[in-house]
Amino acid sequence: MLAVISTCTLTGIDAIPITVEVDITPGLPGFTMVGLPDSAVKEARERVFAALKNSGFAIPSKRITVNLAPGGIRKEGTAFDLPLALGLLMASEQLPERALEGFLMLGELSLHGALRPVSGVLSAAVHAKASGCKGLILPAGNREEASLVEGIGIFGAANLLEAIAFLKQPEFQARQGKGWIEAEDGEVLDFSEVKGQAHAKRALEVAAAGSHNFLLVGSPGCGKTLLSRRFPSILPPMNEAEALETTRIHSAAGIKRFHQVFSRQRPMRSPHHSISLQALIGGGSSSRPGELSLAHNGVLFLDEFPEFHTNTLQSLRQPLEEGKVTVSRAAQSVSYPCRVILAAAMNPCPCGYMMDRFRSCVCRMEEIVRYRARISGPLLDRIDMHLELPSLEFSQLAGGGEGEGSGVIRERVNGARRIQTDRFRDDPGVTCNAHMGAALLRKHCALGAGPRGLLKQAVETLGLSGRAFDRVLKVARTLADLDLSVPIRDQHVAEALHYRSLDRDVRTYA
Repeated sequence: MLAVISTCTLTGIDAIPITVEVDITPGLPGFTMVGLPDSAVKEARERVFAALKNSGFAIPSKRITVNLAPGGIRKEGTAFDLPLALGLLMASEQLPERALEGFLMLGELSLHGALRPVSGVLSAAVHAKASGCKGLILPAGNREEASLVEGIGIFGAANLLEAIAFLKQPEFQARQGKGWIEAEDGEVLDFSEVKGQAHAKRALEVAAAGSHNFLLVGSPGCGKTLLSRRFPSILPPMNEAEALETTRIHSAAGIKRFHQVFSRQRPMRSPHHSISLQALIGGGSSSRPGELSLAHNGVLFLDEFPEFHTNTLQSLRQPLEEGKVTVSRAAQSVSYPCRVILAAAMNPCPCGYMMDRFRSCVCRMEEIVRYRARISGPLLDRIDMHLELPSLEFSQLAGGGEGEGSGVIRERVNGARRIQTDRFRDDPGVTCNAHMGAALLRKHCALGAGPRGLLKQAVETLGLSGRAFDRVLKVARTLADLDLSVPIRDQHVAEALHYRSLDRDVRTYA
């Protein structure tokens, strides 16, 4: 007898429908699986047979053929265990015919029949709803995650016997997805805790308002990391679409950041500088999102920026422009979204004290130039704001927290973001000033004679590239939005140019 079961696999963060066909025919006992299964899928035979036996079911002593269609897509992971087990029971007539019709199922089986959670369930639930499935059958540990998709029936089973009981007894009701659940965000670091650095706080407010990348440069202990780690506290909360997409990425990676509920707090990822290229960008033998995609709709913080491997840093250039990263391999090409705010921090020189007012720098000029050169010009062009932080004085260190708290700053940021949302309401994929392309720049960043003259002088003095020129315009547009100004004025361009400190030759510091 032939049984046909619906399941899915992940390609990137999207669920691709997979049909599991189980055919049992008379002949010598044997088991054959086709359809490009990886090692974990091939090992499903041992897990499924043991789970069936220990759950009290008979394993047919006949020839068993399993086909995972379509055959051209590589199947990875352990989520095929449950559909394979139920397919075997149906093909051997231990489950009623058509009992599995209309359901999408996935889950990993233990040897005694318990169902273990799998990754990518949120994407599977989105696919099940879009394809008109009656419901999802999955491990109980994935039930809350799948429930985030409203309007789809969900049955979470603790073990194989519970899943079978649900299929045999129509009076059992699947739980309906309940949609948006607001999570209580954990403790968030506040800007009021930062001592001094009023100029840097203002710059980070601008970065948050327009979603601009920024780089902090300063001597050790001046507050670079402190400021960067508090930056998410002034970002506007994610909307439902952003939260769903971010959660899908974390679900595909097997990370339960959201504790199985939506959180409107934007993610922040802070990998160590020894991270490999694949871990940052994504991919690998078993393709999965990297740190860049895990920070989607949030912040990617790279501390000790020049210490990252050169190839790793250069791999950021295209994703920062396009908002997505495409990992191509011989078998397939996978894309992950990665629209992030890049927050980076670095010392001004190898010893760290080039800008310190109390300690003397011991680096030779050629060492400083070589150190700065680790951040290539093309990558630096993609960073909208370069900020130099002075070392703190005693009065600042001895004093308590000062200045505005994150809540006050976030209100101004939200106001500027609302202006941008209205501005780009007819431009799909553009939500902030930092996302503007050439056409939108011409439309929304027209300059008068005064600002144009300032920019002309800056281009001639600093030798700004075309990309750097555009970044200055975008930051100036954000500054105007914070001031509730429709035209971009002289002071907005002047302040935006002030945030391009690394465009000056390092030798000017000598």
